[in-house]
Amino acid sequence: MRTTTGWRATGPMTLGRTVLQRRDLRADDLAVRVDYCGVCHTDLHALRHHDPKAPAPLVPGHEFTGVVTATGPEVTAFTVGDRVAVGNIVDSCGTCAMCRAGQENFCHTFPTLTYGGADRHDGSTTLGGYSREYVVRDAFAYPLPTGLDPAAAAPLMCAGITVWEPLRSLAVGPGSRVAVAGLGGLGHLAVKMAMALGATTTVISRTTDKRDDARRLGAHDFLDSTNTDQMAAARDTFDVVLDTISAPHDLAPYLKLVAMDGTLSLVGYLGAVTIEAMDLLVGRKKLSSAGSGGRPATARMLQFCAEHGITADVEVLPSAQVDTALERLGRNDVRYRFVLDLSDLD
Repeated sequence: MRTTTGWRATGPMTLGRTVLQRRDLRADDLAVRVDYCGVCHTDLHALRHHDPKAPAPLVPGHEFTGVVTATGPEVTAFTVGDRVAVGNIVDSCGTCAMCRAGQENFCHTFPTLTYGGADRHDGSTTLGGYSREYVVRDAFAYPLPTGLDPAAAAPLMCAGITVWEPLRSLAVGPGSRVAVAGLGGLGHLAVKMAMALGATTTVISRTTDKRDDARRLGAHDFLDSTNTDQMAAARDTFDVVLDTISAPHDLAPYLKLVAMDGTLSLVGYLGAVTIEAMDLLVGRKKLSSAGSGGRPATARMLQFCAEHGITADVEVLPSAQVDTALERLGRNDVRYRFVLDLSDLD
């Protein structure tokens, strides 16, 4: 076994520094020195619901960048010293219809998650990127393109691919009218990507002081979701409404904004929702969702971001301040993604 250092849950919303064990490298594995790891709302939810008496430790973190420090004997795509990025999926069955289609995120036997998942070989619980080292199958590591700042690129591996997947599957491009509901970790990247794809892009938010941020990001317009007149005037306007709001909310106002044959895509809140069928019927509107992305889409997303200079707006903190990052994230006190610098674990 390999020994490293990281942060594990010691109670709800608290973590402590600890020694972690990583597996010895298999033939197709990479050892990655984790340099920067994003702090995702998923981490927050996992910590809030973690039982400290559980047999397996909880080490969050599923969007990180780093450098290859060792390779298994069958690895040919990477060498020691390469910059890499790893997301929220680190393995899949590779044989089901979804995996064969390059949609490992929808693997029929469920993809192996970067933390809290079950290793397909030995059944051990995966431990995440709040750690100085991660061992990952080479097929689920991605070259980090030259020019992308490793700290600001880390959130692309979860927040970025989460919004890229619906933008591309819904064929957003020049002439598309896109609205992004919610301007947070997902939403601000959705705006950047939609703009780069050529779409006319509008931000929808109840927080009016984000109007200036929307303009800075390049959005063409801003809708105050609490202003009934503005929302009514925008009815049946958008080909795609990308809903990145992370809390339970009423979908009806957002469905009303969707143009005929358009789509409301949910990527922020994936709990139970209730809708009136008439809100879909009038205008042949569609309700969809998406989650993460497969290997081909993730590779394309990284290349697209490199070509267009897209990274997350981040606040970088030393990993010793992880509790502060989580507490502030719980208050939505970040614009727009916390990233942990793991170098303080050396």
